Amino acid sequence: MFTGLVEELGKVRSIAKGADSARLYIGASRVLEGTALGDSIAVNGVCLTVVDMGGDYFAADVMAETLARSNLGSLRPGQYVNLERALRLGDRLGGHLVSGHIDAVGTITALDRRDIALLVTVSAPPGVLRYVIRKGSVAIDGISLTVVDVGQHSFQVSLIPHTAKVTTLGYKQVGDTVNLEADLIGKYVERLLTGPGGEQNTKPAGLTMDFLVKHGFA
Repeated sequence: MFTGLVEELGKVRSIAKGADSARLYIGASRVLEGTALGDSIAVNGVCLTVVDMGGDYFAADVMAETLARSNLGSLRPGQYVNLERALRLGDRLGGHLVSGHIDAVGTITALDRRDIALLVTVSAPPGVLRYVIRKGSVAIDGISLTVVDVGQHSFQVSLIPHTAKVTTLGYKQVGDTVNLEADLIGKYVERLLTGPGGEQNTKPAGLTMDFLVKHGFA
C-alpha cells in the first residue's frame, strides 16, 4: 500500500526483456534507505518487488499482466520514473490510499498553464472514469492528485510547481501515456452496492430504499 506521494525520481538504467516479461534496473538513492530484497517499491504507480539491489540501484521484475495493464513496457533507458516505498503503519497519509495495481493507461491530451498551476487533462476509459469525481482522488503514474474537473472521456488535475518539479508529470508532453489507478474506496463501495455481479450487475443487492426506510435512514 502507498500514499501517492513521490519520494524520488529514479532513472531507468537498463531493461532486460524476456519473452513476456522484463527486468528493470533503476538508479535510485532515497528509496533504497531501509529497503531489503523482497520489499515493495512503486514505480510510476506500479507496485513492484525488489529482486536485486546495490548501493545506488535496484531491480524489479515485471510480468506479462503488468506489462499489458501499464506503460512500463514502453520505458527506455535514461527515462525518469516516480518512486515511492510502501507505506508503514503510523506514517502520515498525505495523499490517499494507493494499492499500486494499475486500472488502465491514459493519455495526456492537454497541458495548460494557469498562473502557477499546470492543468493536465488526461483521457481515460469508462472503467476508470466511473470512479473519478470532482475533488476526489486519483493516482497518475503513482502521484496522488485531486480531480478538478471531469468530462465524458477525460478528467483534469492541477499541479502545484513543487509537484511538477519533483515528479515525471512536470516533464510530460501531450500524447504521453500515464498509469491510472482509481480511488480504492470507490471500488469497494461499488462492490458492496452491486454485489457479486460487479459492473454487470447494476441492481443493488443489499442496499435498497426499502432497507433505508426500514432502518430509519430515509
